[in-house]
Amino acid sequence: MEKMGKRNIAILGSTGSIGTQAIEVMLEQKEYFDVTLLAAFNNAELLIKQALRVQPNAVVIGNEQKYKQVKEALIPHDIKVFAGADALEQAVAMDSIDTVLTAMVGYAGLKPTLAAIQAGKDIALANKETLVVAGELITSIAHQKGVNIYPVDSEHSAIFQCIAGEFDYTINNQTAIEKIYLTASGGPFRGRNKDYLAQVKKEEALKHPNWDMGAKITIDSASLMNKGLEVIEAHWLFGLSAEQIDVIVHPQSIIHSIVQFIDGSMKAQMGLPDMKLPIQYALAYPYRMPASFKRFDFMHYPSLTFEKPDTENFPNLNLAYEALRQGGNMPCVINAANEVAVAYFLMDKISFLAMSKLIEICMQKVSFKKNPTLDDLVQTDKDSRAIAHELIKKNNL
Repeated sequence: MEKMGKRNIAILGSTGSIGTQAIEVMLEQKEYFDVTLLAAFNNAELLIKQALRVQPNAVVIGNEQKYKQVKEALIPHDIKVFAGADALEQAVAMDSIDTVLTAMVGYAGLKPTLAAIQAGKDIALANKETLVVAGELITSIAHQKGVNIYPVDSEHSAIFQCIAGEFDYTINNQTAIEKIYLTASGGPFRGRNKDYLAQVKKEEALKHPNWDMGAKITIDSASLMNKGLEVIEAHWLFGLSAEQIDVIVHPQSIIHSIVQFIDGSMKAQMGLPDMKLPIQYALAYPYRMPASFKRFDFMHYPSLTFEKPDTENFPNLNLAYEALRQGGNMPCVINAANEVAVAYFLMDKISFLAMSKLIEICMQKVSFKKNPTLDDLVQTDKDSRAIAHELIKKNNL
């Protein structure tokens, strides 16, 4: 294989958890990566610090009210500054960009990711909501444009690593995968019942036992919605049915996911919980690069355990499976309702259990569309959020 050349990377969501870790990865591997574009929505102060450190060609601040602040800080350093969603969609199409790391949180990542795909850029996908909301549209356009989508989520990266080299030779074009297992830590409330969950506060929910993540994904992990969204994402990434995707709780978070093949053999990808590894793997693929990440020691983990997810006390996982089976715009509905639910929970406006109830009601109330267009999905997102806000306003949960 020829030597890996230098790659120019755009980071969307650079001030978030994935974005900040990606910058560290690229600085450690600066012989192979250049940061060409940084984009953040609101954290102007950190965006400025990052830009001064890595010297990108351009930055985009989503909040247009902070454009002047960012511009005054960076223009003297010959860094171009843009603002707003439209500017971001234009910036990701720059000829100098090879790969776009989409690490924006939630539905906001959909349109810039779509713009990057339409511009022919390879995608390192950390924004699972993009495929949850518009998986069929995204994968179809990526195929048309010859764009590769490399997963950054630790579970999907694990599956991706396990299937490498498994499709060179197949019998009668049969897929080599029989099923996959996405592992879940169980979050901070594993083993707790509804009486306990009815009383929990955001401070408790934000204490993930194994991973250091942003607030939204940490709450999703506590409610099992994160795993539900990952099930839908896996469907689009790997072309699997809901019945081929299983979830198992693995509290130690050492096995990141498992593939079972048609001959009954299984592969598991293992390692200490560290998002820098899947970030680097996605950005460097198909090369596996040396790194200074901390190594796993079996003697520190004499027992690896597994159990079924508790869908009675944490119903979000089943709601996600139901949305996947219904298809159409239903995954878009649960994503929008969940984003509203998490936001209100973080403001102490609704309870932990009310989040699931809100999502379930929205699934019943929003008009179902079997074959939605992009405009349909945009409208579905708006309608779902409006219904969710109204339910909370009327305290009808």
